[in-house]
Amino acid sequence: MIMASKQEYGIPYTPLPSSQPSQTVIVLTPYRRHRRPSFLRSLRCSILFTAAILLLSAAAYFLYPSDPEINVSRIQLNHIRVLDSFRPTLDLSFSLTIKVRNRDFFSLDYDSLVVSIGYRGRELGLVKSRGGHLRARDSSYINATLELDGLEVVHDVIYLIGDLAKGVIPFDTIAQVKGDLGLLLFQIPIQGKVSCEVFVNINNQKISHQDCHRK
Repeated sequence: MIMASKQEYGIPYTPLPSSQPSQTVIVLTPYRRHRRPSFLRSLRCSILFTAAILLLSAAAYFLYPSDPEINVSRIQLNHIRVLDSFRPTLDLSFSLTIKVRNRDFFSLDYDSLVVSIGYRGRELGLVKSRGGHLRARDSSYINATLELDGLEVVHDVIYLIGDLAKGVIPFDTIAQVKGDLGLLLFQIPIQGKVSCEVFVNINNQKISHQDCHRK
């Protein structure tokens, strides 16, 4: 049996398309990352640097050791007497209250408190008290009595005679404390000093004027 082809009968023939797997195409658009402006980065760095400097400065201010603060809270004249002779002698007694303040954040051990009195820049005598301990940011009051009994004035006799004629004698008092500041495992030597100029009225046995300042 002979089969005739479709072309022989004049029937058009269109080949079927070859089967192909379906494909999905995704088009990606380029992503541009937004960058922060350079001045913002510079501003942030400047702020951080300034904050670090301020923190370091504050730490140095609070932790750096400083000398104790010395103040004369009270000066009282007990008596004064000048004996007239070829060489004048001086009897004098002062009572003082000294305030010592530890300004640091560490404890302070002071060896002693020395109070001296002078006339016309020359030291006449001194008194020394025992030491003590001050906690951080603490204060202490120390009483001291300075006495001169029959001190012969050799120098500045002419000035003393002139002051006796005026009725007022100027004296210089200096209070000084020395000690060690306990900073961690170290002992740092520190000292504080205050100087006062005291004008004594020999007629009414009182202090007419005083002027103190720290050194």
